[in-house]
Amino acid sequence: MENSDIPADNPAQGEEGAPSRRRMLALGAVGVSAALTIRPAFAQTAVSVMNCQIPVPGPTGAGQYIDAGGKLVPAGTKGAFPGSPRPFTGEEVKRAFRGQTLPGASYNQSQAYLQYIRRLQAGQSGFTCFASIQMPR
Repeated sequence: MENSDIPADNPAQGEEGAPSRRRMLALGAVGVSAALTIRPAFAQTAVSVMNCQIPVPGPTGAGQYIDAGGKLVPAGTKGAFPGSPRPFTGEEVKRAFRGQTLPGASYNQSQAYLQYIRRLQAGQSGFTCFASIQMPR
């Protein structure tokens, strides 16, 4: 049987024919819808990362101060700072890592807070937010 005897719509089994124009258009349409679906998801993730919150200190350290090394110490410890009255957003922390101070904090206080944030571990309040702002995009 010659190739001219095989109908164009139905290539022989085991033989890979060139995809038809209709098939290529269908594949293109699927690709476009996938791209349109994924892009908003990335945008939404980026927005949620910038709006996530990091309490300093977390609920388990309420009432304690933060020393220059980022460790929790008893309230009133000399050279330590009281915790922030509000949590910081991911965007605020990201800017602070680039050299700005955290809102409402002096330079030294901001540095102590950033040390505390760097020391966060899995399971602590704010860790997921901190980890997500460290991920490259």
